[in-house]
Amino acid sequence: MSSATDTIVPLLTDFRVTRSRRNVAWTGIGALIAVAVLAYFPYIVYSGTTAILVQAFIVLTLASMWNLLAGYGGLVSVGQQGFVGLGAYFVLILALHGTSPFAALPVAAIACGVAALPLWWLVSRLRSGYFAIATWVLAAAIMLFVERFQSIGGGTGLPLPGFAGMSPTLLTAYTYWAGLAVTVVAMLAVYLLLRGRLGLVLTAVRDDEVAARSSGARVGLARLIVFVVAGAGCGAAGAVLAISQLQVQPSAVFSVQWTAEMAFATIIGGLGTIEGPIIGTAVYMVLQQTLASYNAWYLIILGLVAIVVALFARRGLWGLVDSRVNLRLFPVGYWLRTNGDRPRALVPFPRRG
Repeated sequence: MSSATDTIVPLLTDFRVTRSRRNVAWTGIGALIAVAVLAYFPYIVYSGTTAILVQAFIVLTLASMWNLLAGYGGLVSVGQQGFVGLGAYFVLILALHGTSPFAALPVAAIACGVAALPLWWLVSRLRSGYFAIATWVLAAAIMLFVERFQSIGGGTGLPLPGFAGMSPTLLTAYTYWAGLAVTVVAMLAVYLLLRGRLGLVLTAVRDDEVAARSSGARVGLARLIVFVVAGAGCGAAGAVLAISQLQVQPSAVFSVQWTAEMAFATIIGGLGTIEGPIIGTAVYMVLQQTLASYNAWYLIILGLVAIVVALFARRGLWGLVDSRVNLRLFPVGYWLRTNGDRPRALVPFPRRG
């Protein structure tokens, strides 16, 4: 009996649960340096470059929100453009009443989060394809509702007021910094949410909703939080879009193209990872800037890239890196490690209560 115990105890002590094989502090330092360098760009690059980066910030913010919904919450939405449009129109309405568009940006994000509450009540009982179609219908209904108000431009929209007397150079710099701030806050919010108890619940729900419910996970509350956060994040991106375009048109801000772009960036980069949307956004922006002049071929090539990645790299480009070097720049899950063995993913269910 003693020999068996002596054999088992060392085996148990060889296991160790960790979040990453590398020190997360280095990732934080690297992220701070990257943000500081990006914040200095308006002083050293042309306005055309900052305009492209603002678009990249919008896509990255949207992709991070869609990844939170689909990659962690299991909620595949094709109607997030509804929140993009709401964010843009909230900025327009506040600007028409004398508020600076930049000051209206955080208010628009909060308002979109509040608007997500009744919308969640309408779609919370739906799953998979039914949920996706319902979100698309809601986005279209919101656009039709907004178009009925001639005071905010109706179906043609209105120019965004509030920039009189501001120099174009200063406006470009402020817009860039607003886009960068929204992206940083959005990604930090996602990271902090997934590092806590909510992240464990979402991972459990994504893997097996029935098992998660039976273990005491508050699935409904977790998905509600994710839906509200994603709505606020997409609304903030829509606010930046309105400021960057200096005009709000329903067909532009409520376009389903925004959902297509955020889904493309997430799937290409890697669904269910924080790093994935970053890689996917970079790939998308390179393809867009390189192939935009090819008209229809641009969309065909984007579709081919998505098909190839879906077939041969189902975890995305970042998944290829992670499978070879087990690298997590923003670790939110847990790994079970043994001496002399590669770490294995460990997903503990939350305790009851």
